[in-house]
Amino acid sequence: MGMSEEEKRKIYREAGADALFVEADHLRRYLTGFYSTDGYVVLNGEGCFFFADPRYFEAAEKELRGSDITVVAGARKEALELVKDCKTLGVPYPFVTLSSAEDLRKAGFTLTDCMPALKKAMEVKTERELSLIQKACDVAEDALLNLLPEIKEGMTESEVAALLEYKMRQLGASGTSFETIVAFGANSSVPHHETGETKLKFGDVVLIDYGCKVEGYCSDCTRTFLFGDDGAHEEFKKVYEEVLKAHELVKTNVKAGMTGKEADEVARGSLRQAGLAEYFTHSLGHGIGLQIHEYPTLSPRGEEVLQDGMVFSDEPGVYLAGKFGVRIEDSCCMKGGKVHSFMHKTERKLIIL
Repeated sequence: MGMSEEEKRKIYREAGADALFVEADHLRRYLTGFYSTDGYVVLNGEGCFFFADPRYFEAAEKELRGSDITVVAGARKEALELVKDCKTLGVPYPFVTLSSAEDLRKAGFTLTDCMPALKKAMEVKTERELSLIQKACDVAEDALLNLLPEIKEGMTESEVAALLEYKMRQLGASGTSFETIVAFGANSSVPHHETGETKLKFGDVVLIDYGCKVEGYCSDCTRTFLFGDDGAHEEFKKVYEEVLKAHELVKTNVKAGMTGKEADEVARGSLRQAGLAEYFTHSLGHGIGLQIHEYPTLSPRGEEVLQDGMVFSDEPGVYLAGKFGVRIEDSCCMKGGKVHSFMHKTERKLIIL
């Protein structure tokens, strides 16, 4: 089931529009708890209405029976009919297309952005949401542990990614959180390398950034390994230790009440002392939920204040172009004012496969 009736009412009140008109799939799922690739949710003073076409109507009606959500057969036309007497419509600006917004304006509505109200609710997770993220993290870690003994010389990045994704599905994942990144050797120096046909050879750095979904909620994890030790990786090992130190400092030093910017600086400052900050080319972390990149943002510009119930990644990285990259990432949450990792099964210290 999705959120409570009271939580939806609060979002409606805070949005300050006559009705909310939502079509983005992850926001529909957030409001109703039901997944569909299409449909409309209207939230107004009367309640929450989900408009489902024939592909989803039967399943939606069955799943949402007994809830506070009214399932209505229909699509955009029927949803607009319900709000026809409204003057202001709240739509989530980052997740509405220009053509949809133009259509709504042409129909005579004044549009306001309801995303701030949704964001405020979404960035603090409920116990149910936290338990689903924990499940997604457990599946991701178990799959990686199953994968590691099967990685062999000569396998391609794509083969390793496919095997990992298969194992996550086997363990109950409904899919991946994002395109799995597997990078061998110098490919690891590209933070978002496109997994390809590079073959694994002895002595390669192996970077795996991946995650899966359970009931829509995402996990996100990165581990960096060495495939056999050829004795030529002194620089890599030193960098690995510094990235690991920065990663762990976040867990011990970041507290509720700090801003995303201050959290980012905990890791960045540590890497700066090691002379590596210029090679840490992305932010420390991002919120995780029904989308893989949510709120809050832990970056040099992150102004959001971290509080209990927020879920985010802790992923410092160092990338030396043409040589190698190291990234170590856990999905974490703020609990009791401190950072708690969802990842309890896989090692963070360097593993030589």
